[in-house]
Amino acid sequence: MVETTQSANVIVVDDTDVSAEVLRRLLLQDGYSVEVAHDGESGLEAVRRSTPDLVLLDVMMPGINGFEVCRRLKSDPATRLTPVVLVTTLDGRDDRIQGMDAGADDFLTKPVDGMELRTRVRALLRLKRFTDELDSAEAVIISLARTVEARDPSTEGHCERLAAYAVRMGEALGLHEHELAALYRGGFLHDVGKIAIPDSVLMKPGPLTPAEYELIKRHTLIGDELCSDLRGLRPVRPIVRHHHERQDGSGYPDGLVGDQIPLVAQIAGVVDVYDALTTSRPYKPALAAHEALALLRAEAADGLHQSELVELLVSLHKAGTLATALDTDHMTRRFLKGTTR
Repeated sequence: MVETTQSANVIVVDDTDVSAEVLRRLLLQDGYSVEVAHDGESGLEAVRRSTPDLVLLDVMMPGINGFEVCRRLKSDPATRLTPVVLVTTLDGRDDRIQGMDAGADDFLTKPVDGMELRTRVRALLRLKRFTDELDSAEAVIISLARTVEARDPSTEGHCERLAAYAVRMGEALGLHEHELAALYRGGFLHDVGKIAIPDSVLMKPGPLTPAEYELIKRHTLIGDELCSDLRGLRPVRPIVRHHHERQDGSGYPDGLVGDQIPLVAQIAGVVDVYDALTTSRPYKPALAAHEALALLRAEAADGLHQSELVELLVSLHKAGTLATALDTDHMTRRFLKGTTR
């Protein structure tokens, strides 16, 4: 029995009416919803409008050719996971290399074999469905992290600020895009383990008892466990687990020392302290930025933080870069595809 995916939406981009119609009819046999565009520009517009599950893309078109359309789709965070199949009369090695460089997921040679087309489309749609399910699972975890923040009105906006500050520091350090993504996502997820901490402890206005403090410390381990089953969150786990480690080994949960602490966790830890100091909490008033930075410098001198990171934060504050980081809509689109706000 042929597997069908009734809800799948496929866009065919081909400037030749006959070729486009052949592809459309073949896909309709398996119950897909099919939209046809006849040039690169209208194909890009159709993808932005319809968010398809798969794109069949002719290579040789006037204006923007298929290679460039594919390259644009794969460079856009909103469409980079959408499977793209290049359909072409070109079958040379250089053409396939160019297609792979553009990010194509598969190739079909004209004239298209109907059975081959339908089989490859089914395989790519299965992969797309699995990817969407992983995105949905990550979105649930991130929504859970937002729920933690919403429990305490005094921490409203903390995750967004931490994520934005951390990315600004990562950019200044020249970190790679995947490390910046980990910093941003880690900003939202660093305290997700607090979902298991009772409100009576989490929002206690007075000092914590030793037992309560030990309970609070467990949020790093609980958060790490929550993220452990999702491969896409693997780069974030060092932040979730280690953002409370300190350079001298006095932090938790593992008492790591110096460079044993992953750099992304060190960055998250510094900006976490900075944001906590500059916002009001049930147990303390907010400090001015210069007061918070002076305190961070003192803590770095005492061996709690890496001095270079604290000085970088100071320089970003003086340059006004931290303030501009708080316009986070573009960062959300860049790093949190598939999650809810």
